[in-house]
Amino acid sequence: MWKRFQLSRFNLYQVPSSFLSLRVAAGLLVGELVLSVLGYMYIESYSLADAFYMTMITISTVGFTEVQPLSTAGRLFTSFIILLNIGIFAYALAVFTYYVIQGEIFKTMHTNHINTSIQKLSQHVILCGYGKYGREIAEHFTKHEVPFVVIDQDDGKIEELQKSADRILYLHDDATHDEVLLKANINEAAALISALPDDSDNVFVVLSARQLSPALNIISRAKDFRSQKKLLMAGANHVVMPEQIGGFYMATLISKPGAVEFFSFITNEYRSDIGFEEVDYEDLPLHCRGKSLRELHLRRQTGSNIIGYKAPDGHYEVNPAPDTILQPGASFIVLGNKQQLQSLLRYLQELKAGRALPG
Repeated sequence: MWKRFQLSRFNLYQVPSSFLSLRVAAGLLVGELVLSVLGYMYIESYSLADAFYMTMITISTVGFTEVQPLSTAGRLFTSFIILLNIGIFAYALAVFTYYVIQGEIFKTMHTNHINTSIQKLSQHVILCGYGKYGREIAEHFTKHEVPFVVIDQDDGKIEELQKSADRILYLHDDATHDEVLLKANINEAAALISALPDDSDNVFVVLSARQLSPALNIISRAKDFRSQKKLLMAGANHVVMPEQIGGFYMATLISKPGAVEFFSFITNEYRSDIGFEEVDYEDLPLHCRGKSLRELHLRRQTGSNIIGYKAPDGHYEVNPAPDTILQPGASFIVLGNKQQLQSLLRYLQELKAGRALPG
């Protein structure tokens, strides 16, 4: 008999969580309270205060004397309320036990906090996939204080995010579903990176993201060369093939080792303070638009060097001439150390505020 009781109790805790809801338990308790108060007011003609008092001593089983002697109908109604309360109390106790012992109440609070924080994001990046590439991307965003949210359905990776010293926002779900991208606040996002290991999943993510946010900047990873075209057709702005880049890098180390090592040095954030910045046409104030590189005097004012010009059609020009003028949809690629790039950003802000003039 003892073993049978233990087995029965074990099965009680195995009730699916979908049947155990804090809202349902609270709704049942409130419904019982309202039903009992109205019942006593109707059957026994109690006042609201007396009916409420009678309800409380009945459902709490404290056993105080009735407000006034009950009629036969009142006694039957009280018996019904007591039996109903036993069932509701048992359900509420099961819900409380599940949410506290299983830790669901804290998980729910944590999930609600994350969802609220995500909905407050604006101009953030949605990172789909927290694999070996996703981790590198997340580390870069964290270092540069870029707001982002990670989407991954792997339990192990989510646990890794939860144990991370960095407070990373995440969604434990499938990134190929439209509703998950909406939870990630895609309508307010600036970009999306799909770094899932499977190319077909990346295609689904790109299709969904482009449909939900037509102006979104979408970058996707691809393993197969044949998937590159499909991803671009699906709506990706850029497709990156890490294996191809790695192979090109290793081959170039044979033919041009010095050039590759130098590029590796200036792009390594942990060994070098040299970086890049992109200055768009929209970054220039109105009174500076239409001026040439020579007239902007960026090198003299900031020490940084303009090493590239991106034309509106996407064509790149290396070391643009001093007479080059930044056109709508175009941008300059600027190289400099950390101090020079900070000076560049300050100089552009001063130009916009009217505190400085080009020259």
